[in-house]
Amino acid sequence: MKKNLLVLYIFILVFQQSSYAANHYKENVYQTKWCDEMCGIKEYRLVDKTRIDCLTKTHAIEFDFAYKVYESIGQALYYSIQTQKKPGVVLIVEKPEKDKKYINRLKQIASKNGIDCWLMYESDLTEFQVRPVQ
Repeated sequence: MKKNLLVLYIFILVFQQSSYAANHYKENVYQTKWCDEMCGIKEYRLVDKTRIDCLTKTHAIEFDFAYKVYESIGQALYYSIQTQKKPGVVLIVEKPEKDKKYINRLKQIASKNGIDCWLMYESDLTEFQVRPVQ
């Protein structure tokens, strides 16, 4: 029994490490840079204890890596309802060629649902640009 638990524990540690290795930087790094530049409130806590990644004067914004596009859309819409602000998504693009399909999906859904969207690349961590999805 102890041996099985040890194997499970090692498996979880290895899996957890490999999932973080897939991204060059943590989401929090992008979130901090963007939110600071846009004079937003980072990690704004709602009554239900959920947290908006960045709350600005006009938007409730969710950050996520491109491959998590659907999660970001759902969260942005929920936060928008809770705050009566416009929903916004900042999609983090670390692999531009691979992430094109996610950007296109975001464009389609956002245009039909009134979601404002921006893209953020690794280079934006040093030379910040606001990049609306077009």
